[in-house]
Amino acid sequence: MNPAPARELKLGIIGLDTSHVLVFSDTFNNPASPQALKGARVTVAWPGGSPDLKSSISRVPGYTAEVRDKFGVTIVDSPEAVAQACDAILLTSLDGRMHPGQFARIAPFGKPVFMDKPFAVSTADAKAMFAMAKQHNVPLFSSSSLRFTEALVKIVTPETRALVKGADFCGAAAHEPTNPGLYWYGIHAVEMLFTTMGRGCRSVRCVSTEHYDLATGVWADGRIGTVRGNRTGNYEMHGLVHFEKTTAAVNVQTQVKPFYASLAEAFLAFFRGGAVPIDPEETIELIRFIEAANESSATGGREVLL
Repeated sequence: MNPAPARELKLGIIGLDTSHVLVFSDTFNNPASPQALKGARVTVAWPGGSPDLKSSISRVPGYTAEVRDKFGVTIVDSPEAVAQACDAILLTSLDGRMHPGQFARIAPFGKPVFMDKPFAVSTADAKAMFAMAKQHNVPLFSSSSLRFTEALVKIVTPETRALVKGADFCGAAAHEPTNPGLYWYGIHAVEMLFTTMGRGCRSVRCVSTEHYDLATGVWADGRIGTVRGNRTGNYEMHGLVHFEKTTAAVNVQTQVKPFYASLAEAFLAFFRGGAVPIDPEETIELIRFIEAANESSATGGREVLL
């Protein structure tokens, strides 16, 4: 006898101020989408938005209308109403400052949560949210979609990660004062660096000019990893992964499969009871990496210990 198919999960979205909500709604609610995934449906959402952040609040009306009218999602008036009505939550608010307060409102419901980047804009907030998740027994993880791009995961596998001797990544890194330095967009390249190098960074130096940031991390075992952030209009994501006798190039632009499709597959498996894809301690460390890079940049590039 064949097992009964798994029940379709009801997904809730908190924060309709990023284009990611359209991507995820299309993935789960549009069977004709090239990246359609079965097994879940976005059913409920709360708009949110940050009044003091134009790139957030200006997008809310349009994205709310599209999610409601194109994808049939019910719009509710609070994060709590979302948590009450769904099986799992996508906390997609664009502004990392909003995440701790919004998570505190939904954690008591005990629903699994994927939190979009940036997870937090301080190490203290990152630690507090994971502590809150543990208190309420909430499965929680956060990630940039770039962790899951096939351009990277075909090179950095569970087997090869232990063989990595160093890595260099570059990508777009527009600045936003409310989510300073690499938190805003540079976090994509930082996530790729930690996907490759793992935990263990002990110090960071960061030099910034009008158009660039260059953050250099030294790991406890002597390995070095770098992130070069561009604010010049070059939005391509690239990397070099160094092994003992060879270096592999990562070119995200060459991948046919969208990295958001790979991320959606990851959080759907997680929502269905799979293992947490990323160690919380690694997420905390990469948030501290960015925090330390900002501290270093503000002082002209001095070394800052993690």
